[in-house]
Amino acid sequence: MNYFSYLTEFQQKGIFYLPPQHFSKTSSKEMLAYSLGATLYMPATRSDIAQLVLTSKYRELVSMVICLEDAIGDDEVEQGEKQLVEHLHYLLDAVQMKRCSEDSLPLIFIRVRTPEQIQKINQMIGSAMQLVAGFVFPKFTPVNAPAYLSYTRQVATERQTVLYGMPVLETEDVLYKEHRFSTFEQLATCMKGYEDLVLNIRLGATDFCGLYGIRRTPSTTIYDISMMRDVIADIVNFFGRTYVVSGPVWEYFQSSSNILPNNPYDEGLKKETLLDLVNGLHGKTVIHPSQMRMVQALNVVSKEEYLDALAILSNGSNEMGVVKSDYGNKMNEMKPHYKWATKIMLKSKIYGVFHENNSYQDLLAEEIYV
Repeated sequence: MNYFSYLTEFQQKGIFYLPPQHFSKTSSKEMLAYSLGATLYMPATRSDIAQLVLTSKYRELVSMVICLEDAIGDDEVEQGEKQLVEHLHYLLDAVQMKRCSEDSLPLIFIRVRTPEQIQKINQMIGSAMQLVAGFVFPKFTPVNAPAYLSYTRQVATERQTVLYGMPVLETEDVLYKEHRFSTFEQLATCMKGYEDLVLNIRLGATDFCGLYGIRRTPSTTIYDISMMRDVIADIVNFFGRTYVVSGPVWEYFQSSSNILPNNPYDEGLKKETLLDLVNGLHGKTVIHPSQMRMVQALNVVSKEEYLDALAILSNGSNEMGVVKSDYGNKMNEMKPHYKWATKIMLKSKIYGVFHENNSYQDLLAEEIYV
């Protein structure tokens, strides 16, 4: 799997100073944690998931979640489970018949409703579990966390495959200030010993806002809601020391029947994604394929960032404390900027590095998709 693999070799050479590198489910956890990019959620009841994967209907698709929870109705769970099994066995047959390679498939996660459903899905899917990258744990609390984590590890061991868990923080005990840090401590205790299994911490911003009947408009970001800005800061502060925290869903998209000039939905998504990145969040949940290009393009490393990171890591021997950047417009401090530089170098491998005069706009240009 490569980002922007749909581009021709000529297009890639014209846009990238360093092209994106290949990664897969078996890549290092450190690389995968930053590789999810725009993670597309789809309801498990959707009938064409396997087909759209095999035909590359969404050329930008790199990571996806097949959802058995909020995306489907309570009366549709059994149907969703059966459909999920069909999708995964169809994909497994394609791999075994060499119609596609396992490494060419997107990273596939399953969002379950309960920890017990992990065991049920394992029995239903069988050997097709090798195609699954992990499970999304909704409404992750100290009560259900031990079961989510232990069942995932049991299935990974039984199937002799790599499986990750992605907890979603979206419940009252995280949002309500009087309970927040006590809940954080309890969750950290639950996750102790499972650090290698937890790939991302994800944020349920819609659920958080719903507790107070709040909804952002297309012209506002999640950071404009003071309560959300507060809880995101605390989550990054606490969990960001150990785990990658990903950005919340952007609710708005432009449909073909509602084409707007100077699309405010894309502008809002761009603004919020940039705020995610500057606030230490990496990757973003998306609920419409049109959102993927923007998120992925904004994650590409600029040549200036790359050269700054390279200089910082190259001078990490304590011989120098600070150097002027190659662009002569900032100072690069070896110790304070070291972790930042490490992340930039990792993301440069995943998303690539732009040529000096290129930017995300080149990846959004319509002619690329002809």
